[in-house]
Amino acid sequence: MKKPYTEICWHARGGQGAKTAAVLVAEMAIHEGKFSQGFPEYGPERMGAPIRGFTRVGDSPITAHSAVYTPEIVVVLDESLLEITDVCEGMPDNGVIIVNTARPPEEVRKHLSKKNVRLYTVDATKISIEELGRPIPNAPMMGALARATAIVKVETIKDSMRHKFEKKFGEKVVQGNLRAIDRAYEELKD
Repeated sequence: MKKPYTEICWHARGGQGAKTAAVLVAEMAIHEGKFSQGFPEYGPERMGAPIRGFTRVGDSPITAHSAVYTPEIVVVLDESLLEITDVCEGMPDNGVIIVNTARPPEEVRKHLSKKNVRLYTVDATKISIEELGRPIPNAPMMGALARATAIVKVETIKDSMRHKFEKKFGEKVVQGNLRAIDRAYEELKD
Protein backbone atom coordinates (compact mmCIF):
# COMPACT_ATOMS: atom_id res chain seq x y z
CA MET A 1 0.00 0.00 0.00
CA LYS A 2 1.34 3.41 -0.98
CA LYS A 3 1.88 5.92 1.81
CA PRO A 4 -0.30 9.05 1.61
CA TYR A 5 2.81 11.22 2.03
CA THR A 6 6.41 11.46 0.87
CA GLU A 7 9.26 10.91 3.32
CA ILE A 8 12.69 12.52 3.19
CA CYS A 9 15.73 11.40 5.17
CA TRP A 10 18.54 13.95 5.60
CA HIS A 11 22.02 12.51 6.30
CA ALA A 12 24.66 14.93 7.56
CA ARG A 13 27.19 15.67 10.24
CA GLY A 14 26.42 17.90 13.18
CA GLY A 15 26.78 21.55 12.22
CA GLN A 16 25.89 21.17 8.52
CA GLY A 17 22.30 22.27 8.97
CA ALA A 18 20.35 19.05 8.32
CA LYS A 19 18.05 19.57 11.30
CA THR A 20 17.33 23.11 10.16
CA ALA A 21 16.74 21.99 6.56
CA ALA A 22 14.38 19.16 7.61
CA VAL A 23 12.26 21.55 9.65
CA LEU A 24 12.39 24.39 7.11
CA VAL A 25 11.27 22.18 4.22
CA ALA A 26 8.34 21.02 6.37
CA GLU A 27 7.42 24.63 7.14
CA MET A 28 7.71 25.54 3.45
CA ALA A 29 5.42 22.67 2.47
CA ILE A 30 2.84 23.92 4.98
CA HIS A 31 3.17 27.41 3.47
CA GLU A 32 2.28 25.82 0.10
CA GLY A 33 -0.90 24.34 1.62
CA LYS A 34 0.41 20.82 2.25
CA PHE A 35 0.58 18.83 5.47
CA SER A 36 4.06 18.22 6.82
CA GLN A 37 6.37 17.21 9.66
CA GLY A 38 10.05 18.00 10.12
CA PHE A 39 12.21 16.70 12.95
CA PRO A 40 15.70 15.41 13.80
CA GLU A 41 16.74 12.04 15.12
CA TYR A 42 18.19 12.74 18.52
CA GLY A 43 21.36 11.02 19.62
CA PRO A 44 24.90 12.12 20.47
CA GLU A 45 24.62 15.50 18.67
CA ARG A 46 28.02 17.05 18.53
CA MET A 47 29.84 18.94 15.83
CA GLY A 48 30.90 16.49 13.13
CA ALA A 49 28.96 13.45 14.40
CA PRO A 50 26.64 11.71 11.90
CA ILE A 51 23.04 12.83 12.32
CA ARG A 52 19.74 12.37 10.51
CA GLY A 53 16.77 14.62 10.03
CA PHE A 54 13.35 13.69 8.66
CA THR A 55 10.62 15.42 6.69
CA ARG A 56 7.19 14.14 5.70
CA VAL A 57 5.01 15.97 3.16
CA GLY A 58 1.49 15.03 2.03
CA ASP A 59 -1.85 16.33 0.85
CA SER A 60 -3.76 15.10 3.90
CA PRO A 61 -3.06 15.04 7.66
CA ILE A 62 -0.07 12.90 8.63
CA THR A 63 -0.63 10.67 11.63
CA ALA A 64 2.74 8.87 11.65
CA HIS A 65 4.96 9.88 14.56
CA SER A 66 8.08 7.79 14.14
CA ALA A 67 11.44 7.98 12.45
CA VAL A 68 11.46 7.60 8.67
CA TYR A 69 12.27 4.02 7.65
CA THR A 70 11.26 3.99 3.96
CA PRO A 71 12.23 7.37 2.49
CA GLU A 72 11.38 8.13 -1.11
CA ILE A 73 13.97 10.93 -1.04
CA VAL A 74 17.39 10.98 0.62
CA VAL A 75 19.51 14.12 0.90
CA VAL A 76 23.17 13.59 1.82
CA LEU A 77 24.92 16.74 3.03
CA ASP A 78 28.28 15.04 3.64
CA GLU A 79 29.54 12.56 1.05
CA SER A 80 31.88 10.88 3.56
CA LEU A 81 28.75 9.33 5.08
CA LEU A 82 28.40 7.17 1.95
CA GLU A 83 31.36 5.16 3.27
CA ILE A 84 29.88 4.51 6.73
CA THR A 85 26.09 4.58 6.26
CA ASP A 86 23.77 2.80 3.85
CA VAL A 87 21.87 5.90 2.74
CA CYS A 88 19.69 3.68 0.49
CA GLU A 89 18.34 1.65 3.41
CA GLY A 90 14.57 1.25 3.09
CA MET A 91 14.32 3.20 -0.18
CA PRO A 92 11.90 1.99 -2.83
CA ASP A 93 13.04 1.46 -6.42
CA ASN A 94 13.36 4.75 -8.29
CA GLY A 95 13.75 6.76 -5.09
CA VAL A 96 15.67 10.03 -5.31
CA ILE A 97 19.11 10.59 -3.76
CA ILE A 98 20.78 14.01 -3.78
CA VAL A 99 24.44 14.06 -2.70
CA ASN A 100 26.61 17.04 -1.84
CA THR A 101 29.81 16.25 -3.75
CA ALA A 102 32.11 17.54 -6.46
CA ARG A 103 32.11 14.05 -8.00
CA PRO A 104 29.83 13.21 -10.94
CA PRO A 105 26.78 10.98 -10.36
CA GLU A 106 28.30 7.97 -12.15
CA GLU A 107 31.21 7.94 -9.69
CA VAL A 108 28.94 8.34 -6.63
CA ARG A 109 26.62 5.55 -7.82
CA LYS A 110 29.44 3.03 -7.20
CA HIS A 111 29.14 3.78 -3.47
CA LEU A 112 25.39 3.15 -3.24
CA SER A 113 23.91 -0.20 -2.18
CA LYS A 114 20.92 0.37 -4.45
CA LYS A 115 21.62 1.08 -8.11
CA ASN A 116 18.06 1.68 -9.36
CA VAL A 117 17.64 5.13 -7.81
CA ARG A 118 17.51 8.55 -9.42
CA LEU A 119 20.83 10.07 -8.35
CA TYR A 120 21.69 13.77 -8.39
CA THR A 121 24.86 15.54 -7.27
CA VAL A 122 25.76 19.15 -6.56
CA ASP A 123 28.83 20.70 -4.92
CA ALA A 124 26.86 22.43 -2.17
CA THR A 125 29.91 22.87 0.06
CA LYS A 126 31.78 24.78 -2.65
CA ILE A 127 28.69 26.88 -3.35
CA SER A 128 28.18 27.70 0.35
CA ILE A 129 31.84 28.65 0.81
CA GLU A 130 31.76 30.90 -2.26
CA GLU A 131 28.42 32.52 -1.43
CA LEU A 132 28.44 32.52 2.39
CA GLY A 133 32.09 32.15 3.33
CA ARG A 134 31.27 29.04 5.40
CA PRO A 135 30.83 25.32 4.61
CA ILE A 136 27.15 25.04 5.59
CA PRO A 137 25.51 23.20 2.68
CA ASN A 138 21.87 23.10 3.83
CA ALA A 139 20.58 26.10 1.83
CA PRO A 140 22.06 24.96 -1.48
CA MET A 141 20.82 21.42 -0.82
CA MET A 142 17.29 22.77 -0.41
CA GLY A 143 17.67 24.42 -3.84
CA ALA A 144 18.83 21.08 -5.26
CA LEU A 145 15.86 19.35 -3.60
CA ALA A 146 13.46 21.77 -5.29
CA ARG A 147 14.96 21.01 -8.71
CA ALA A 148 15.14 17.22 -8.30
CA THR A 149 11.65 16.80 -6.79
CA ALA A 150 8.31 18.58 -6.60
CA ILE A 151 8.28 18.55 -2.80
CA VAL A 152 8.51 22.38 -2.56
CA LYS A 153 9.00 25.17 -5.08
CA VAL A 154 12.30 27.04 -5.24
CA GLU A 155 10.37 30.32 -4.95
CA THR A 156 8.89 29.11 -1.65
CA ILE A 157 12.36 28.24 -0.35
CA LYS A 158 13.70 31.67 -1.25
CA ASP A 159 10.68 33.54 0.18
CA SER A 160 10.93 31.56 3.40
CA MET A 161 14.68 32.16 3.65
CA ARG A 162 14.13 35.89 3.16
CA HIS A 163 11.29 36.08 5.70
CA LYS A 164 12.80 33.83 8.35
CA PHE A 165 16.41 35.03 8.37
CA GLU A 166 16.46 38.69 7.33
CA LYS A 167 16.06 40.10 10.85
CA LYS A 168 18.16 37.40 12.50
CA PHE A 169 21.17 37.40 10.15
CA GLY A 170 20.87 40.53 8.01
CA GLU A 171 20.59 41.20 4.31
CA LYS A 172 24.13 40.09 3.40
CA VAL A 173 23.61 36.56 4.79
CA VAL A 174 20.14 36.31 3.27
CA GLN A 175 21.40 37.35 -0.17
CA GLY A 176 24.26 34.83 0.08
CA ASN A 177 21.77 32.07 0.88
CA LEU A 178 19.51 33.10 -2.00
CA ARG A 179 22.44 32.98 -4.43
CA ALA A 180 23.46 29.58 -3.01
CA ILE A 181 19.94 28.22 -3.51
CA ASP A 182 19.83 29.50 -7.10
CA ARG A 183 23.26 28.11 -7.93
CA ALA A 184 22.50 24.65 -6.56
CA TYR A 185 19.21 24.63 -8.47
CA GLU A 186 21.11 25.41 -11.68
CA GLU A 187 24.23 23.31 -11.04
CA LEU A 188 22.46 20.06 -10.06
CA LYS A 189 23.75 17.09 -12.10
CA ASP A 190 21.97 13.83 -12.91
